Amino acid sequence: MISNNLSFLPDRTTKPRQNGIAMVMDKGLSVREAEDLVETAGHLADFIKLGFGTSIAGNRVKEKVKVYQQANIKVYVGGTLFEAFVIRNIFDDYLRYIDQLGLDSVEVSDGSMIMDHDVKCEYIHKLSKTYTVLSEVGSKESGILIAPGRWIEMMQKELQAGSFKVIGEARETGNVGIYRATGKAHVALINRILAKVQSDKLLWEAPLKAQQVWFIKNFGANVNLGNIAPAELISLETLRLGLRGDTFFSFLPEEFSKFQPR
Repeated sequence: MISNNLSFLPDRTTKPRQNGIAMVMDKGLSVREAEDLVETAGHLADFIKLGFGTSIAGNRVKEKVKVYQQANIKVYVGGTLFEAFVIRNIFDDYLRYIDQLGLDSVEVSDGSMIMDHDVKCEYIHKLSKTYTVLSEVGSKESGILIAPGRWIEMMQKELQAGSFKVIGEARETGNVGIYRATGKAHVALINRILAKVQSDKLLWEAPLKAQQVWFIKNFGANVNLGNIAPAELISLETLRLGLRGDTFFSFLPEEFSKFQPR
């Protein structure tokens, strides 16, 4: 990497990391596109999610998984696919499927179906013995509202059950769960969660640039963010570093504020 003399850049964590994580949403990239992503931005990606059921619909998926894993990126299939196996009562087939793909990470969710939370935690506990587990809280349906206290309770229980990180649901559209229908952050909910749940245990889905900016401005360069589009991974890093207009002054000393446009 070419050296630079820029001062006042925030300290960024490096892989393998506990915070500053980026989870990228792969909705059907080809092997060649995966290779290009790794070449240009593999150092910035910590997890790749093969979104929803795309791993079943696509070709050469196992080959693509190896491309990511060779770049020290953990790969998992979306929670919707986990739910598709569970609702059909073929969880053992799910285990065989992810093992055939060579995955070492999983996502446990209940965003598309109703699942008793104790049952969900049992899945997390069982899977955490073998895999890195990310669990997701929040419904994919805009009409289903969850009280802040319930969000907190579920997140705490899932971490206790063995989740590496708990994901705040937003879908790839960024307009449910931790966001209002307009795409703006549900600030009261997020603050309530952070008052009770350790921030480095949380991964916030933030598919839209405005959402990424909001989290970085409010919680720093090393906030955990997910559902990042592959083409936006480097752009996200410039936001984290204050090298894009939206966060340009976020990490500069107060003395530089005189140069800030009013």
